[in-house]
Amino acid sequence: MRRSFAFKLTFLTLVWLLLAIACEQVPPSAFWPAVFGSLTTPVALLCTALLALYWLRRSWRMALLPIAALALTWPHVQRGLALHLPVEAKSSAQDEKLNNGETIHSTFFAPQTSQVSMLSANVRIFNVYAELRDPNYTSSKGSMNWLANSPADVLCLQEFYNEPAGTPENSGVFRAEARLGKGSGRHAFVSTSFTNGAGAEFGMAIFSRFVIVRQGVINFGHVSQNHAMWADLARPADRTSHGRPDTIRVFNMHLQSMSMAESDIAAATGSRAGLRAKAPNLLRRFRYGAVARGSQVDTVLARIARSPYPVLLAGDTNDLPYSYTYDQLADHLQNAWATVGLGIGATYNGRLPGLRIDQQFASAQWQVQGCRVHREIKWSDHFPVEGLYQLAK
Repeated sequence: MRRSFAFKLTFLTLVWLLLAIACEQVPPSAFWPAVFGSLTTPVALLCTALLALYWLRRSWRMALLPIAALALTWPHVQRGLALHLPVEAKSSAQDEKLNNGETIHSTFFAPQTSQVSMLSANVRIFNVYAELRDPNYTSSKGSMNWLANSPADVLCLQEFYNEPAGTPENSGVFRAEARLGKGSGRHAFVSTSFTNGAGAEFGMAIFSRFVIVRQGVINFGHVSQNHAMWADLARPADRTSHGRPDTIRVFNMHLQSMSMAESDIAAATGSRAGLRAKAPNLLRRFRYGAVARGSQVDTVLARIARSPYPVLLAGDTNDLPYSYTYDQLADHLQNAWATVGLGIGATYNGRLPGLRIDQQFASAQWQVQGCRVHREIKWSDHFPVEGLYQLAK
């Protein structure tokens, strides 16, 4: 009787797993409730693993069924829980001394001449707003200095904020384009979503130690300030493996946010009254965000497909590894963390733990040689992500 129940449970779990993975491939614009099915994928994978262990003790023949399912869905396991041995890559250390006496120790990849290192981060407008600001702009200056001193060849920044020269506010603290561009030996491309009345710019940015030879913006529609940008970077001959200049194309994107406050989520899950009060609005925002991101990622992938050069992509996806957004990207590109990382690789610095929503991807021409999350950098609600890449010979 017990074995019969376990067999039925195993069968139902495997059906659940297949349906959950199938839901990841359904565009939210076609059937948005499929998003809820895709979010159950990690739970279905965990249950399948537990059933495999159960059957290994009871019947090895039956154990082959969940084991085979895990083997076939192994790329999905790696999406949420990367299981790779640490990658050997030459690194360099940096200590950032802050005004308050705190020392931030970071280890960066030290790119060799044939490699490209890319650092991506949602910098949360460098905490310029009063509710984010701290005394003497300590976090703003610390974040700016840390990025400027990074040895990374390319910086891809979301929620970028810049006060151009001549702006009287804040004594030049937020002149980010100058500080991270010429001030750190990089070429700059800033894509502005909007400019306020004081002339300060909000948007995204790509900073590169390689010359930017072409650049462009990918708009997602008039109703969204989210967008993507790209830049063609010319690597000099001494940075390539075959003695001639190479051009690569870097995409930086910021996909639609849920715009759901953590306090509202806590209220909705804390009591029945909170659920009744907050759930309808949270559901509307959830649906809008999922549908928007599905359309936006399709737009970006269409542009990537037309690239004549090897592609690196970084950005804040505002979505989990078990989603239509991630699934579409993973179908066409290599995810850096899933390829060489170890563990969950959470990038969200908030009260919802374990969320990896900031990603780096590479086209098939690249070998991913390293990926790390800088969890020591806590000035934003996102941890920076650093990847190391080399073009395959």
